[in-house]
Amino acid sequence: MMLPLAVCSVAAVAVIIERFFFFRRISDTKLAEQVLNMIGSEHRNEALNLARKSSLPLLKIMAVGINNRLSPAKAMEAAGITELSTMRRGLPVLDTIVTLSPLLGLLGTIIGMINSFQIMALSGMGQPHAVTGGVAEALIATATGITVAVISLIPYNYFLSRIERETDTIEHYATRLEIALTSSARRTADEDTSKTA
Repeated sequence: MMLPLAVCSVAAVAVIIERFFFFRRISDTKLAEQVLNMIGSEHRNEALNLARKSSLPLLKIMAVGINNRLSPAKAMEAAGITELSTMRRGLPVLDTIVTLSPLLGLLGTIIGMINSFQIMALSGMGQPHAVTGGVAEALIATATGITVAVISLIPYNYFLSRIERETDTIEHYATRLEIALTSSARRTADEDTSKTA
């Protein structure tokens, strides 16, 4: 059972490293503030270009909202669902490893205990070292499985909390953008009305 546990640990480490760098990269909100300021000062096209150039999920969602004049809230909601699934990528793997690795460890221990009892049945009680050595070796699988689960569980919960935080940030900026777009549309309509009058 040590081979599947080794595969689980390698997969967990790979997901943890990839997600750590992903969340580290997307935490900047300075560009979102710049986009909102551009919308407020009637530079909609510049704001759209700035948002489109970025690979940050928040700015991708804002670009969709700016680009969709008729229903920016619905457009941003749909884009937000896509970006949230991107943020969750790899987390089902960690969740599975957290659950699976202790079970694999227990299975390894049970198999080791069965082997130890078979040795005892064949050689009798005359070789206690063979039996206790086999039991100790079998318990290593359980310890390894629990270690892999603990090491995976802490980053998994951290990434879930980061997703919640990013969701709150996206909702905050999407609401502010919707208000800014509505205000901008009203100003444009008022200017058009005053020109015709």
